[in-house]
Amino acid sequence: MSSITKNEWISHMNDIKDRKVAQHNDLITSVAKMDKMPLKIFELSVSCIDTDNPPKDNVIYLSKKELFTFFDVTDTNKHSRFKEAIEKMQKQAYFQIKENKDLGIEYESIVPIPTVRWNDYNDEVFVRFNPDIMPYLIDLRKNFTQYAITDIIDLESKYSIILYKWLCMNFNQFETYQFKNNRTQKQLEEYKNPQISIKNLRIMTDTLKEYPRFDNFESYILKNSLKEITKYTHFNVTYDKIKKGRSITDIQFHIEKKVHWKDEEYKRDDEVAKLSIEQQQQQNDILFAKGIASPYTIKLLTANLITGLDMASQGTIIGLSKHVYPLYDELVKLNGEMALMEHLGYVSDKMVDYTSSKKNIVKYLQISALQYLDDGIGIVVEENKQQIAEQKKKQRMEVKKAPEWSNTNYVETTTDEEKSKFSELQKKMRDNIKI
Repeated sequence: MSSITKNEWISHMNDIKDRKVAQHNDLITSVAKMDKMPLKIFELSVSCIDTDNPPKDNVIYLSKKELFTFFDVTDTNKHSRFKEAIEKMQKQAYFQIKENKDLGIEYESIVPIPTVRWNDYNDEVFVRFNPDIMPYLIDLRKNFTQYAITDIIDLESKYSIILYKWLCMNFNQFETYQFKNNRTQKQLEEYKNPQISIKNLRIMTDTLKEYPRFDNFESYILKNSLKEITKYTHFNVTYDKIKKGRSITDIQFHIEKKVHWKDEEYKRDDEVAKLSIEQQQQQNDILFAKGIASPYTIKLLTANLITGLDMASQGTIIGLSKHVYPLYDELVKLNGEMALMEHLGYVSDKMVDYTSSKKNIVKYLQISALQYLDDGIGIVVEENKQQIAEQKKKQRMEVKKAPEWSNTNYVETTTDEEKSKFSELQKKMRDNIKI
């Protein structure tokens, strides 16, 4: 039996709306081999762990009443359904975890909760975690993700839960580093707009053999999950399909946090969230003015990448100022002004092929700049650097070149008359110096 007393259990059972789930990122990206119900039971159990004071013997207690409320179960068959979910979790559910070790990738399969015990005459549910899963739940000094348990309470699909946790993992890093100086603007944009290959997305959602046609995978896994996440969580999420050739190889998500969300406790202490509507408008006016005055705006207008209507749109100019111009600053800093001009010319040439870009020019220019930074400098910039290097080399050669008179093949071309005049000039100069 556990050494935890009932009083200890009651004291640690905080209101569910105040509880957070914290997991190591290796667990977030692992393969959850379980259905929605066992996964939710696991998440609810993890929310009861105090990472500063880990549970004795890896045991926590749940409340049956809380469990039924969490799963919104009200029918007379709820006890048998609960029993069925517990049995399925213990017999079928496990995490397949992949870790990068010094000697290579290491795989581990862990049944997270091997022991659950309850009875008919009280409300307690005894839950003991597998000791092998505990390091991923309590050893959270770095590379971990935290979210409110209420964030997943309304998600009806296991794919929604898995994808939501992965999106949290990325966006939390954006929030952590956005006001610090140890991440570049490009890295911050990647946290906020994470990209994943179709293969890795299928592995993470355990759908390698399901929905072989991409349109079915997109409909049942991507669209349904993001619809739930956008409806029930504090995220608004969209995505773009990334092609290589004719094949769709990657998905890039775009995460925006809702400003006003029911879970006030979850919000971070960033200044923007605390601003009043009037203050936000004042801040937007300042950003709009800076955006209009930015030389990048003129360059975009000259390159036919934005129009007069875009110039008149406060939302567009503010979006460019916040999400695009910092990337241009980084691009110029790394490769020079010529790199930016080459990039804008390339994007302008390709704009015709991107028929939907006019619907969200900010996103289009942002993605284009990120891709350019990933690919490195372009051909024009590289040729320019080579020309400069060749010119400098030529200049160095000219400086080091020996004078003509030191050449053994040098032929004297000065006449005797010129030499005589030069001698007379030297004599006069010496006489003047003596005087």
